[in-house]
Amino acid sequence: MYLDRYSLGSYTPGAPYWKQLLWYFLGSPLVRSYWLPISTVKVWILRGFGAQIGQQVRIKPGVRIKFPWRLTIGDHVWLGEDAWLDNLAPITIDSHVCVSQGVYLCTGNHDWSEPNFQLNPGSIHIEESSWIAARAVIGPGVRVGKGAVLALGGVTGRSLEPMTVYSGNPAQPIKVRKITTLQYSSPN
Repeated sequence: MYLDRYSLGSYTPGAPYWKQLLWYFLGSPLVRSYWLPISTVKVWILRGFGAQIGQQVRIKPGVRIKFPWRLTIGDHVWLGEDAWLDNLAPITIDSHVCVSQGVYLCTGNHDWSEPNFQLNPGSIHIEESSWIAARAVIGPGVRVGKGAVLALGGVTGRSLEPMTVYSGNPAQPIKVRKITTLQYSSPN
């Protein structure tokens, strides 16, 4: 390959240059900050840069987001400490999803068969009630089915079936996820 011939293909960052710079120098450092532990402020900043974010979203310190204008998050989502949403393409996280500490969501890859190493972005969609455990990695073009779990350190470049627990590198299905029902007792 010849990196001096590198090609973005038809890819664009999706925002004017001034907005990218404002995000890079102001928005991103505030969202990543350990000095600003208040999720509601981080959500407000992300919405100001074009992210679509629901209610009761928790964003821990150190979370990195490449382009907030390519981010959609539902209600009651947790983004764990040092998670990296490298969203060259859209990332959609449905409601009630936990993205744990150090997770890497990668939406860009390169065509290793092309001499110009062309960029090939692909979106990621994590469906409702899924859990992406600490240090897991999800590649471009992946859809995580409703209620799926990608276990600690799991790596996937392919979509995951609903209500299935995956583990390893590459991630393999290890069992069906079963959720017990909650038992509420009357306070009387």
